[in-house]
Amino acid sequence: MMLRISMLMLAALACGPAQATVSNPFAAIGHIVVVFMENRSFDHVFGLYPGVDGIPPGDQAPPQVDVAGAPLAVLPRPAGDSRFPPTLPNRPFLLEDYLPADASLPDPTHDFYVEREQIDGGAMDRFVEASNVGALVMGYRRGRYADGRKIEQWKLAEEFVVADRFFHSAFGGSFLNHMFLVCSCAPVWPNAPATLIAKLEPGTDRLLRKAKSPASPLDGPPAFAHSGKITSDLYAVSTVQPQHPVNPLDAASELRLPPQTMPTIGDLLSAHKIDWAWYAGGWADVAAGRAEPYGADRHGFQTHHQPFLYFAGFAEGEAGRAHLKDVDDFRRDARSGNLPPVAFYKPIGRDNGHPNYSSFAAGDAHLAEVIGWLRESPNWKDMLIIVAADENGGFWDHVAPPKIDAFGPGARVPALIVSPFARRGYVDHTLYETVSILKTIETKFGLPPLTARDAAANDVRAALAEPR
Repeated sequence: MMLRISMLMLAALACGPAQATVSNPFAAIGHIVVVFMENRSFDHVFGLYPGVDGIPPGDQAPPQVDVAGAPLAVLPRPAGDSRFPPTLPNRPFLLEDYLPADASLPDPTHDFYVEREQIDGGAMDRFVEASNVGALVMGYRRGRYADGRKIEQWKLAEEFVVADRFFHSAFGGSFLNHMFLVCSCAPVWPNAPATLIAKLEPGTDRLLRKAKSPASPLDGPPAFAHSGKITSDLYAVSTVQPQHPVNPLDAASELRLPPQTMPTIGDLLSAHKIDWAWYAGGWADVAAGRAEPYGADRHGFQTHHQPFLYFAGFAEGEAGRAHLKDVDDFRRDARSGNLPPVAFYKPIGRDNGHPNYSSFAAGDAHLAEVIGWLRESPNWKDMLIIVAADENGGFWDHVAPPKIDAFGPGARVPALIVSPFARRGYVDHTLYETVSILKTIETKFGLPPLTARDAAANDVRAALAEPR
């Protein structure tokens, strides 16, 4: 499904980084920090933000359709949730009309095959019919909390840069998009158990539905025969677990992904002697055996958000393991001015903004806290921060993603570029995807690409101006 540029990696290991030149748009940047949040679409967060390609006015949004492609007369109540009326008009709606930003939301389906169906070749009109939560996927934020405060992401956009053409690289959920973040690739599973392979409708790329699956979301959510985690050509595209640490709910070794061996951005940086770290909330406790993954009703450390754990070079006893660190290390390194040149940060479950086990308000508040640590850091003076949601979480967006390969990209996600070098109050319309983060790191340090995807992606140079 996608060719890896392995020879480029071999070349990278054999030679040093390219000489910095005045043509390097990131020459003044000393620290790149990536903050990877959870499960929101661009329209869901920034649909009303001034100057962006936001939610179409009035009735101009494409109407959602049923399985046969006929427009729905109305949209069904979100998952039978009594906080909403029984039906809603067939168009996007303000969530704050029914519940506050700190309210718990059910978790919309965000599966690899489901999102492909929702996008519908770019029509963006099947988000409701293929979802499990009815009209909820069409909800969006006002930009302010009930007490009048602006959401923190809007405040950051007003001061720095919001990117309104940033797509998550792979259809579906967190697992696959975290893999693209570090290797620009989909993981492979030779000889995967047949029980894990998705069943598709003959001659299509849609999931097979049961005979009695509703023909309209007004009659209930779809009933899929077998959504699966693996494609027929043996790529892992939906959440599977690594070999270690073991999730007690999925402990059978044969159901966990074999260790991956393709190169990652971590391997590339290490080969060029560029220091880096993956910081994660809850890692110290899980690594020491004091806590299990997915503890406290999923509010804790989540292994499918930790991509390096799926690679052989980061297993216990391997050199790469030293680059995996805890949020406390992140906070300390930021405050002391000892952040490495490249840092990734993944919040713990309760702080990452994911529906159901976190909330929009919780993620928004934590993001503001993290940006505060970084702006107070001695490293701030030469820092570039890229903030993005890992994927859309099943929420609707009206902009059709570009068609690159069989993996994606998926829908737009909220993305911010925060830096002393960022343009002020700027809306960046440049086409980006998750692997644009890799392209930015590679451009800064003169590194070769990992795959064809990051080779072709745009870096974020368009978001930068002069220091201030």
